[in-house]
Amino acid sequence: MLETMLVEDHARLRAGLKKGLEVTGDVAVTAETDTGEAALELCLSDVPVRVILMDVALAGVMNGIEAAIAIRREFPRMPVVFYSIQDDDSYYRMFRESGILSHYAYVRKSNYLLPDMIVPLLKDAVAGRSFIDPDIEMRVQEVRQRDQNDPMALLEPNEQTVIRLIARGLTNEQIATRMGFRDKRTISRTNGEIYAAWGLVDSTTDEKIARTRASIIYQRGELLRWDTDGTAYCLDARGDWAPVAL
Repeated sequence: MLETMLVEDHARLRAGLKKGLEVTGDVAVTAETDTGEAALELCLSDVPVRVILMDVALAGVMNGIEAAIAIRREFPRMPVVFYSIQDDDSYYRMFRESGILSHYAYVRKSNYLLPDMIVPLLKDAVAGRSFIDPDIEMRVQEVRQRDQNDPMALLEPNEQTVIRLIARGLTNEQIATRMGFRDKRTISRTNGEIYAAWGLVDSTTDEKIARTRASIIYQRGELLRWDTDGTAYCLDARGDWAPVAL
């Protein structure tokens, strides 16, 4: 018998899922809630839970993926089966960045919500296997590809501010003053992180050239590469590097 926590913020659906799962004879719903915060607290209590069935969109502050991250921090590789009707880039991005590698399934609610289809997913997650709905996997990869070609997505907030000011023509000293850095060398270190994130340290060791190329990347809003002859390349629709006229 699989001791299962059900996390769903729609009360009628949660009740229907609980009844349907328990009718199979393979599942005992030992805990249920509508928020990720409560799911974490239930896991930390004495309620027996071997696997979690969880909607991605929930009431409360945390969504299902955030809740799973928090729970698996306390209970490493706690099996989780996610389901969602939401087609939201932010969820796919968060799932990709979550580091969840095994003991999970991620499926579309419309494709896998029948109890007879959910139970095998729960069992596989408990066994350490992983499964992702092909439609969701395609969207996760679409978001990954888009992010790879979005230069700003590769930078932390401070780095994003610095490159905006560099592109406006400010010097390191002016940027340090504008941002209130106590150590003036902070800008040089930040610049280095920007150049590394955008692959510019691989094509030049000249800071002035790297600074100019970083400004071009920022202005164009796409990642670029330069070869040793100074020819610029951008990613085409197939994900290959193709020459681009600047």
